[in-house]
Amino acid sequence: MEDLSPIAAALAEVGPRLKRLRKERGVTLAALSAATGISTSTLSRLETGGRRPSLELLLPIAQAHRVPLDELVGAPEVGDPRVRLEARRVNGRTVLPLTRQPGSPQAWKVVVAAGQCEPDLRVHEGYEWLYVLSGRLRLLLGEREVVLGAGEAAEFDTRMPHWFGSAGDQPVEILSLFGRQGERMHVRARPGRREGAGGGAD
Repeated sequence: MEDLSPIAAALAEVGPRLKRLRKERGVTLAALSAATGISTSTLSRLETGGRRPSLELLLPIAQAHRVPLDELVGAPEVGDPRVRLEARRVNGRTVLPLTRQPGSPQAWKVVVAAGQCEPDLRVHEGYEWLYVLSGRLRLLLGEREVVLGAGEAAEFDTRMPHWFGSAGDQPVEILSLFGRQGERMHVRARPGRREGAGGGAD
């Protein structure tokens, strides 16, 4: 017998699950038809596998039984949640991606060596949140300079010219969260002209 794909296997389980749920609640096909507006023949074919389940059919059934939709289709299989850390060098920094799904936001651990090159301010779309894990971080935002210590955080619009690097003779380790414009993280440093508080990852 040919093995079913995960999606096909999940769909094959919907019919028996629908029938079992209806029987447990003591509801007849006729009563469920009256509650959902779906014909008894369609409901019967859904339960026996003769009709492919669709969102248009499952939503009113879930509402009639007062259960979440995922109870009808089954919970997705949980795979290994661990992210495989693969360090790479980017602009002279060691970067470890902490997220594996495409899209936004993205998270990285960044290690910036001490005594890095001269600041090279950059601009791009997005919003960034930085948290200093260890060391001291020098963050430039436009004409403003901020020094952040371990345990401090900063957030900023990356359309503003920005750069960060080590502020001392030791490497600095930071956690960086980056999202598309408008996706703010709501943890904000309050930099002055030059302060000893705040964070980065570009």
